[in-house]
Amino acid sequence: MRRLPDATPRGRAITVDLEGESIPAIEGEPVACSLIAAGENVLSRSVKYHRPRGPFCFAAACSHCLMRVDGLPNVYTCRTPAKEGMRLERQNAYPSAKVDIFETIDWFFPKRLDHHEMFAGVPVAEDVMARVARQLAGLGLLPQEPGPPPLPPRTLHVPVAIVGGGAAGLEAARVLAGKGVPFLLFERDATLGGRLAHGAPEDGAPFVPEPTAFPQGSVVRRATVIGLYDDEHGRYLAVVSQEPEGVRLLKVYAKRFLLAVGGHPPTLPFENNDLPGVYAGRAASLLLRRHDVAPEVAALVGHGPELHALVHLLAQRGVEIAAVVDLKGPLPANAHPKACVGDGLKAHGLRGVGALSFTPQGGRKQKVSCDAIIVSVPVTPGFELARQGGAKVAFDEGAGHFRVEADADGRTQSPDVFVAGDVAHAGTAKDAAAMGQRAAQALLGGLS
Repeated sequence: MRRLPDATPRGRAITVDLEGESIPAIEGEPVACSLIAAGENVLSRSVKYHRPRGPFCFAAACSHCLMRVDGLPNVYTCRTPAKEGMRLERQNAYPSAKVDIFETIDWFFPKRLDHHEMFAGVPVAEDVMARVARQLAGLGLLPQEPGPPPLPPRTLHVPVAIVGGGAAGLEAARVLAGKGVPFLLFERDATLGGRLAHGAPEDGAPFVPEPTAFPQGSVVRRATVIGLYDDEHGRYLAVVSQEPEGVRLLKVYAKRFLLAVGGHPPTLPFENNDLPGVYAGRAASLLLRRHDVAPEVAALVGHGPELHALVHLLAQRGVEIAAVVDLKGPLPANAHPKACVGDGLKAHGLRGVGALSFTPQGGRKQKVSCDAIIVSVPVTPGFELARQGGAKVAFDEGAGHFRVEADADGRTQSPDVFVAGDVAHAGTAKDAAAMGQRAAQALLGGLS
């Protein structure tokens, strides 16, 4: 990955400290973005086998970008804005993440290592192994100093609470605002729009409204919903809000909850799919559209319309396309010349991606050089919050993931919980907006 030569300045140039080395960064952009743009692809090591780890999803849905930031361990650097002089340390490595003696575990146990049963029943050795495992367990190191105290919690009451500021949540908010119904919309990002703002462009996708399009105070950004609970006063969302003065816990009671949280970017099961340089499709489009950071040579794998839309986006910005492997097919009429239907994927590289091998349908195995492998497949619905609220969740065998059971208007088994967008059904941004509109209209029934 590198910052594109035609990049428009997106903030003030600063430096951050990476284990004693000054690294160029852009103030306010994710720390992980600044690091990979500077050529620092290895951010940590895996806990068990000490394999090199680099950012994958840029959505705080994996643990590959966790670092120690200003003394605080296990920070998602894909969501943490860069600041002048910020101190960054890699985790789970000795003496360093670039040269880690514990990576020999991966060589000594090429099949697998079951530390629970190693030397089980062997006198003395069993106790020693248990002590070693306990010493090596855990993520990072404890902070050296106590963190800043949180702000006092705040309790809010509102008729409708919306979680997610993507296509579905924004359209629902537009409907409610048009009818004069008070609501609060919580978006964990600093900007609204989700894939509308940083995904591969889609034909017919709605535009992203400005926050001023909604009643003042109805949209809360940089606010992460961590749970949907019940107490003696009713049902409420627990929200962690990043405010200018610090972190505050919000307790938000509502009569109706519309969950438009989208989904998690899944990976694909192929050899070496955890190498630094393997990125989710939506992570790659975010890096390009929002931060002007992209690979020099990319290989793309996956299936679905987002895969081919992302290929065109990357090619338009000067990224060389080494290969496009569609695992399901058929190829669309406007597919890239290097696109094929294939399988047999394998990533190659020691500390990061250097090549991809694959087998085209009806052909022989090929290997292409690249500095990034981009995995673009439909997202896995983020069903957890809905299930916590009483919605029924079922496994969709055709799609290969769990999903929230809901009708066409987003009604779930729980009468006060509605869903819309990818959390209910993976589709286009236009589809998500239509679901958000229907869900907003449906939840108004019986609302007093």
